[in-house]
Formats: sequence, C-alpha cells, structure tokens
Amino acid sequence: MASNEPGPEFTGVVKWIDRRLPIFTMMYKEYLVFPVPKNLNYFWSFGALASITLMVMLLTGIILAMQYQPNTEMAFNSVERIMRDVNYGWLIRYIHMNGASMFFIVVYIHIFRGMYYGSYKEPRELLWLLGVVILVLMMATAFMGYVLPWGQMSLWGATVITNLFSAFPIIGDPIVTWLWGGFAVENPTLNRFFALHYLLPFVILGVVVLHVAALHIPGSNNPDGIDPKGPQDTVNFHPFMTAKDMIGIAVFLLVYAGLVFYAPNFLGHPDNYIPADPLVTPPHIVPEWYFLPFYAILRAFTDDWWFFQLFLGWWMDAKLAGVLAMFGSLIVLALLPWLDTSRVRSCKYRPYYKWLTFVLVAVFLFLGYLGAKPADGWYVIAAQWATLYYFIHFIVLTPLIGWIERPKPLPSSIGKPVMAPAE
Repeated sequence: MASNEPGPEFTGVVKWIDRRLPIFTMMYKEYLVFPVPKNLNYFWSFGALASITLMVMLLTGIILAMQYQPNTEMAFNSVERIMRDVNYGWLIRYIHMNGASMFFIVVYIHIFRGMYYGSYKEPRELLWLLGVVILVLMMATAFMGYVLPWGQMSLWGATVITNLFSAFPIIGDPIVTWLWGGFAVENPTLNRFFALHYLLPFVILGVVVLHVAALHIPGSNNPDGIDPKGPQDTVNFHPFMTAKDMIGIAVFLLVYAGLVFYAPNFLGHPDNYIPADPLVTPPHIVPEWYFLPFYAILRAFTDDWWFFQLFLGWWMDAKLAGVLAMFGSLIVLALLPWLDTSRVRSCKYRPYYKWLTFVLVAVFLFLGYLGAKPADGWYVIAAQWATLYYFIHFIVLTPLIGWIERPKPLPSSIGKPVMAPAE
C-alpha cells in the first residue's frame, strides 16, 4: 500500500546516513505515513503489544543468562541466588517469568482477531503461516525455559514431553536420545536446552521481521474485511494508530505490573520451587497454562476411546495418535486459509461462522481447563469430545459453512460506515 505523503526532509547527520543507507526513509514510510484502514479497533494493537513483550523478554533473558548456571548441580541454586543476592534479580526474573504468560495471552488474542476478521485470507496467507511459525517457536522456547529453573516440575515436565517423541516408530528413540544428550534428562539436556532457549528468541525476532514485512505488502486487514478503495478509506499510521496503540500499551503494562508485583507466582506451579529429584515423581505433572489445551488433546487418545478404536487403533497405538493429534492441532490452524471456503473475510458478515468461532474459543479454553486436571474419569471423556470438535471445526465445519452460508451484504467502502451519521 503506497502513501501519497511527500517524502521526508532530513538534515545533518541523519541526511548523510539516509543518502547512503535509507533506513530513516524506510521508517518514515513504513511506520509514520504508512496508510492503514480508518476503522481499525483495539484488537489491532495486540501485534504491537506482542512486539514489545518480545523485546522485554529478550532484554531480561540476556541479563538473567549472565547469572544462570546451566548445570544440574547448580541451576536451582543459581536461580535462588538471582532472586536473593543479585541486585533487582527478583524483579528481572519475575518480569521474564510472567512475560512468557503475557506473551502467550497477547498472541492468543492476536490469533483470535485474525480468525474472527479473516486476516488469514488472500492475499495474507503467508502472513498467517509466518504467524503460526512464530507460535510454534514460542512454544519450543517457553518449554525449554520452563526446564531451566530445575525444579521438580522442570525435570519431570522435560521427561514427559521429550518422551513423546519415542512414540514415533524407528526414529523416535534416537530423537529422544539426541534431545537428552544421553539416556536420561540430565546435565547435557539442561545445557542444550539453555543454549536453544537463548538462541530461539532471536530466531523468533527474525521471523517477526518477515511477518511485519509480509503485512506491509498487502496492508492491514480491517474489521469489515474489505480492501480500501482509496485515500478516503485510510489514515496515516502515525498519529492515528500510534495513539490507539499507546492506550493499549498503557493498559497492558498495568496488567503486567500487577502480575509482577502482586501475584508473581499466580500462573506458576509451586512444585517448581522444590529442587529436581529424579527419585520422587510429582503426583500430578502439568505443563505451563499456555500448553494445557494441547496437553489435553495429547491425553485424550486412550486405548478404550471408541473413536480411536474405530479409525486409528488398527494401525497405531494411542500414544502415537495423541502425539500426532497434538501436532495436528497446529497444522490445521496453519491450513485455515485453504480450509475456509467463504469469499467473505470478516465474521461480522458471516452469521453462522461467527458463532462457530466463539464456540471454538470456548472449546479451546475448556481443553485448557481439562489439561490441568488428572487424566481419569469424566475429564478424559470431556477432553475426547472437545478434541473431536476442535478438528471437526477446522476440517468439516469451516469448509462446509463457507459453501452453504449466506453472508450479510458488505459495505461499499470502509469510509462509508465509519463516516455515516448516527441513527
């Protein structure tokens, strides 16, 4: 999307640099006068919030890495030393620890916005795919970071999750051995997890740059899901969108600060304040809250589930089916641009699919609740039905509703409903 604004006039050193490396001109065009639809709401601020959280996580992570010891004999005590002896170490650690949760909250809302307003549809398919890649990299980074404090939940969470790869025939056991660096979760495992946890955020940063570049080619989607017809449908990113983002950032920082200063361990697990002991198994092993929906999908596949026996039991075991379903839950999310057959982007004009999207969110939250519960009784049965609906939503309902649904009439332009007089 090109801007009609005249180019910037720089002076002095900035002009000298820009003539040789036009980075200031690029920033001016892409972040100041870049045209955005004039009807964007606060949901469009969550991309900026995610970027800010990533920067906070990178900065605090680098500082913590200077004090951390990736050794099974010293890791737990080094974290306690950071908390007690390093100047403001407790603050840096709590910012980093709760930043992971805030990052996932922001990204999950960002994904919901993309699904509700159809931001994955043509010509933004690559933008959506890069977003899913970011989510997967976030999950890998967060999982490895959870292992670093080397508490009970760190050790046993790493043991359970890495063991999942053993479900794959032939290649499974070599993968687990490679992940462990030996034959158990021990010092080599902690070393490589620390190295990867330090490296992957920079990979995420690189993919975020591609994600933003892929956004700036077609431009932002909008709540109506229609393309701008001209300058009358757009405004400059600054000051209109930056002012809106500042309000979102202020609210976000208030929530973040409240979590850090008043409830820093609210989203954590108390067992992780017990030093790791390979001889004592915790009564209930659970991952961090942002993994719980996928954990529930993993555990939903049992040998006595009728769906598994009918369709999968004759050629794979329940463990492999659960692992494939867990990874498949992310794959179907990535395939959404091709599974959705509707020509209308925004759920504002899709009377049936709109409610299905809300049902999917409710099911996802319900799976999160079930993932935190023991894998027995009605919790397993509920997880099985919720898992079944999750895949039916993407594979069956999404293309089917796109074919049979009659969308509401779209507005003729973005500017018309925005500028229309109040009735």
